[in-house]
Amino acid sequence: MREVAFIKQNKEKWLEFELAIFGKAKKNPDELANLYIQMMNDLSYAQTYYPKSKTVIYLNYLASQIYQKIYKTKRTEKNRLIEFFKIEVPLLLYDYRRYLLYAFVLFFLTVGIGVVSAIYDQNFVRLILGDYYVNMTLENIKKGDPMAVYGSGSNWGSFIGITMNNLYVGARCYIYGIFFGIGTFYIFLQNCIMLGSFQYFFYEQNVFWKSVRGIWIHGSMEIFAIVIETAAGFILGASILFPKTFSRINSFKIGFKNSFKIFLSTFPFTISAGFLEGFITRYSIQMPNWLSSFIILFTLSVISFYYLIYPFIVHKKTTSI
Repeated sequence: MREVAFIKQNKEKWLEFELAIFGKAKKNPDELANLYIQMMNDLSYAQTYYPKSKTVIYLNYLASQIYQKIYKTKRTEKNRLIEFFKIEVPLLLYDYRRYLLYAFVLFFLTVGIGVVSAIYDQNFVRLILGDYYVNMTLENIKKGDPMAVYGSGSNWGSFIGITMNNLYVGARCYIYGIFFGIGTFYIFLQNCIMLGSFQYFFYEQNVFWKSVRGIWIHGSMEIFAIVIETAAGFILGASILFPKTFSRINSFKIGFKNSFKIFLSTFPFTISAGFLEGFITRYSIQMPNWLSSFIILFTLSVISFYYLIYPFIVHKKTTSI
């Protein structure tokens, strides 16, 4: 069957699916389950005969949305919060995986810009970090503890203050996406250039490894979460710029709902990063290399698995049902 005929034959059914998904037509869980089965049949057919078609993308999106609707409406005793992190967010991450790719590519490019700028402009680090912070860090390096700044203040005070600041930065990365993604890009650019120049500064002072042991104990989750929040901001902006088959207002509603869920999913990681920075990072110089390396690799593995690998596992399970 030609693709045009396939679309024409099933168009009305797919429109019915859209109405069911977005609440304009009431369906009970059993009806939704039936719709899901039909949708999976159509998706399998399209993947077989039109693998590179936009029809596959459209049907895949509808199938994932119906699946989420089933989990949201069917009566179970499962914890709603667990389902949110276990099923809902991973499926959204899979659907919007290209935005995560964009955010990570941008992250490495802009961090690289920060490094190159610091290499070729001796005043760049001071311009970005400020004279006070640079001078204080130089003094700490002379004393043999380049990460001494993380030891100032109380554990709880640092934890609360740092966490609130990180949540604020993440919120800006996300919310500014409403300005067609440009606001998100600007905030992310600032933070990544700062990170690149900051890390090069320690390399230039010959304390790179000590800085890595300190910064990335909490930074693995903190920076990774900001990248995800940036991706959510891009999703929000794209929902306005590229409404596809939806009206612009409906596209924005869908984009906001989905991107906000992805944004919320970063909170546990951001809070965990704040805890590590407030209670653990201050002891990075005293702890053995293997312990600091283990913490860095473990935290990076956990958040990487959840955002980069687990969504594919959940998607595969849902499409095989």
